[in-house]
Amino acid sequence: MEAKTAQAVAKYVRTSPRKVRQVIDLIRGKSVADAFAILKFTPVKSAADVAKVLKSAVANAEHNYEMNTADLYVQTCFVDQGPSMKRISPRAQGRADVIKKRMSHITVIVAEKPAKPAAAKKDPKAAAAKADANAGTKEG
Repeated sequence: MEAKTAQAVAKYVRTSPRKVRQVIDLIRGKSVADAFAILKFTPVKSAADVAKVLKSAVANAEHNYEMNTADLYVQTCFVDQGPSMKRISPRAQGRADVIKKRMSHITVIVAEKPAKPAAAKKDPKAAAAKADANAGTKEG
């Protein structure tokens, strides 16, 4: 059975994708609570944008798919490059340079943690017997 997922996308965020990827890499695979804590104390402008998208993804999971928010983790997150605004910067001797003001599309996908299978109860006597059997086969 596949885990249910919920996603949120923020498009045309006025931050360079390269700068947003540095923040996205910090939260990939973390639980939602840990991800929010990391983003709160990350002193980068794009951390607030990523936190906003993560909050939206959690709200989508809770409202649309009735998932338990305590069991959510960041399954996938990525940044794509959006369009670039081109601006002109005057230079010496009548020349001009093009400045690209880049935009990002931020996508965050959250999923419920898979339920851990019931662990087989370990019998201490069986473990000791197995260890003794393995010790007897080794030759010094």
